Amino acid sequence: LTVICLALFVFCLIERQVRRALGSGQKMPGLYLGNQQVRPTGRMILYHLSDLRLRVVGATDPPIIISGGVQLRLLDLLGLEPTHPRWPET
Repeated sequence: LTVICLALFVFCLIERQVRRALGSGQKMPGLYLGNQQVRPTGRMILYHLSDLRLRVVGATDPPIIISGGVQLRLLDLLGLEPTHPRWPET
């Protein structure tokens, strides 16, 4: 039960962060076919991020994002940059 509650909590936090980053309109194009403007839900966000592809070039080089479009926009709204490490290597 605890794991399910934690998963739902993370699910809600992702949705909340994207909606806050979108601002007052809270609608985003590209989540459905036809490019219609809709409010993003946690399910749609994770569905689109599941297709995210990174290519690792080398052990010391940052990964290269192969995917684009909606995935890049969602990563930007979430404040994530997968090509740069959070902590510099020491």
